[in-house]
Amino acid sequence: MTAPATGVRSRTRQAIVAAAVTTLASDPSASLADVADAAGVGRTTLHRYFAERSDLVAGVTEECGRAVAAAHACARLLDGTGREALLRLCREYFDLGDVLALVFNGVVELDGALSDDEAGLSVRVCERGHDDGSLDPGQPALWLVNVLWCSLYSGWAWMQEHGSSRHDALELLLRTLDGAVRPRG
Repeated sequence: MTAPATGVRSRTRQAIVAAAVTTLASDPSASLADVADAAGVGRTTLHRYFAERSDLVAGVTEECGRAVAAAHACARLLDGTGREALLRLCREYFDLGDVLALVFNGVVELDGALSDDEAGLSVRVCERGHDDGSLDPGQPALWLVNVLWCSLYSGWAWMQEHGSSRHDALELLLRTLDGAVRPRG
C-alpha cells in the first residue's frame, strides 16, 4: 500500500525546508540547487514546492517561527522565577542553532512568524525576574535578552572552534548566563 499523495508531498516539502534551514544557516548565499542537493531532490522537484527563492525563505521563516514557539512551550516560561525561566529558555534555544543563525544572518525575520504574544515573551520573562527579585534590576530587560543572545552565540562558537561537546558548551553557557543575570548582593 502506498502513502497518500498528501503525506508524501508533506514529507517532501518538510525535507526541503529542513535542508534549507541547515544549508542557509551555514551559507546564506547558497543557491536553490544547493538546497535541492541537500534535500536529496532535483531542482525541478524543489521548484514544484517553492517556485522562487522568496517562496523558500517564506517556508523557512514559517518553520523557524514554529521551532521558536515550540522552544517557548518546552521552556515553560510561565513557571518558576524569571531567572529559572530565562535559563530554561536558553537551554531550549541552544538546540536551535541553525534556526537562530538564520535570524542572526538576516535570512529570516521572525517578527511576522511569531504571534505578538510569542515575540515579546523573553522580555516579559526578564521583567518578571525583576519583579520577583531573581534577575538583577540594574540590567534592563532588553539588555538581559541581548546578553542571552550573545551568550548563545558564544556557546555555539565554543563548540565549533574548540571541539567542545554540546553538553560541555551548554553547561558553560548556563553557568555564565546565570552568573551574569543574578542580582548583586
